[in-house]
Amino acid sequence: MNPLDVQDIVATFGTMGVLIGIFVETGLLLGLFLPGDSLLFLAGIAASGTAKEIFGNQLSYTQLMIWAPIAATSGSQFGHWLGARFGRPFFNRPASRFLNKAKVDQTERWLNKYGVGKALIISHFVPFARTILNPLCGVVGIPAKKFFIWNLIGSYLWTVGFISAGYLLGEKLEGSIDRYLLPVIGVIVLVTFVPISLEFIRDHREKRHTG
Repeated sequence: MNPLDVQDIVATFGTMGVLIGIFVETGLLLGLFLPGDSLLFLAGIAASGTAKEIFGNQLSYTQLMIWAPIAATSGSQFGHWLGARFGRPFFNRPASRFLNKAKVDQTERWLNKYGVGKALIISHFVPFARTILNPLCGVVGIPAKKFFIWNLIGSYLWTVGFISAGYLLGEKLEGSIDRYLLPVIGVIVLVTFVPISLEFIRDHREKRHTG
């Protein structure tokens, strides 16, 4: 099984594979490159009437609605705890591309700019950010209770939104889903990288202006 292939994850491990994938992506830095958005979207399709056409079995939409938000919330909260407990030495390495003090400083600027609530909700919809922001919030001292409230809201909106979108598409395109599956997932991947690109452009412009 290819751990980066969402169809493999869903087909091989079903609901449990989806939940583990979401927990790892939100809670462990090992999940930086896991395709969370497309995994949730495909899980929704796997719970629809067209599931057997693609996977040979069907997931429970009800179970996904209950457990996916819990997995995302738990993973993010675990990431915050890791950051608060062990994170500072890991993020104090200048040579590291992702785990460095510049990321800590950038996180503090981002939180000050958008506020903790808005930043945490938005981060769930941005690849990399939903993984790395959680431990960084622990490093910079965001209280666990405050983090939990906004983390819960963001996790619910993210998981339920993508699963429901996949489910509705699967129901609507029953019998012809194969024709649209890859293009739709490709669009999801492209769209989810738009916020990263915009934020990169803004940071670049701000640095030039400051310079």
